[in-house]
Amino acid sequence: MNDAAPHHPDVRPVRHVLVLPDRDAAEEVAEALTERFGVAEEPQLVRDALAGEDDAEDAQWLVVVEDPEAAHDPARLHDLAAEYEGWLEAE
Repeated sequence: MNDAAPHHPDVRPVRHVLVLPDRDAAEEVAEALTERFGVAEEPQLVRDALAGEDDAEDAQWLVVVEDPEAAHDPARLHDLAAEYEGWLEAE
């Protein structure tokens, strides 16, 4: 038995990437995504060092959200990221 949500042929799966300034902000956004948006899969946190930067302080954090049914409004995700001085990366 497959517990995954049914895939509709006219809906393309989407991956949202929210860029945050630090790990604390990324963790708070991931928690908010689960609580406020009800994302099915736990968001992934990824450290992204800026190109050419060796200093760990200059790292951004990415929160990756799989959205197989394209159910989450990008404008709302952008607003959430902006609350934590981040943004939604354009695909």
